[in-house]
Amino acid sequence: MTCQHCGSPLDRPGDYCLVCRQPNADTVVLDLGRERSTITTLDDDDVLAERTVTTTPETDDRHVSAELRSYAGQIADDIRRKRPDEVYATGDREVLREVRSQVHYSFYRINGENPVEAVIERRGEPALEVVEASVAEKLGGTHSTLIGGRTGRKVLALVAEHPHVKKIIPGPIDAGGSGSRTGLRAKVTRADDNGNVRLLVRDGSSVQENRVVTTAGNRELGERVRDDINDALTDSEFQD
Repeated sequence: MTCQHCGSPLDRPGDYCLVCRQPNADTVVLDLGRERSTITTLDDDDVLAERTVTTTPETDDRHVSAELRSYAGQIADDIRRKRPDEVYATGDREVLREVRSQVHYSFYRINGENPVEAVIERRGEPALEVVEASVAEKLGGTHSTLIGGRTGRKVLALVAEHPHVKKIIPGPIDAGGSGSRTGLRAKVTRADDNGNVRLLVRDGSSVQENRVVTTAGNRELGERVRDDINDALTDSEFQD
């Protein structure tokens, strides 16, 4: 395949062109399995390429981390080669966590038996504004104390990294809840009519409710953002 902008040859279909510095694809869809993953490259609604990456999981605990890291690294490399606007993923959460740790892209969870078709269908939905702001800029409000210390800050940072989150306003901490032995847990509640949600963070008997302002604008789109955030919390093991 050649670059659609300058005609230079590309190593793989959909690769970012290093000659004219232009992208040839806008979306990557990951269907992740622990032994086999499929990477599909899209430009608009056209499938440019489908690549399969495989691995043989190690049975020796001493080598599992290195094997998983190498496997995810091949997938991450394909994403970096494309420099897409969006990355959608479904499948094995362990593999997804490792791929996410190796690339600097926001991942959107996608469900369904055919993830590529699901992504193409989703293109017809209203586009949401992307907030180009740092995590620090998105954190605000009058309550500077966050539940769970450093771990609690990691949760809020994870939520703030979502491209459709405008601001997080931490609320007061309620220490009157029931105790939990599972460590710090977090979940996002149903969206309100304006598309905003609330992030509930629980640590032992303490609970903090944080207001999350999104770019959704209505309940339906807010639910989409909510699902994405809850999936990210699950992938990061902050949610069961």
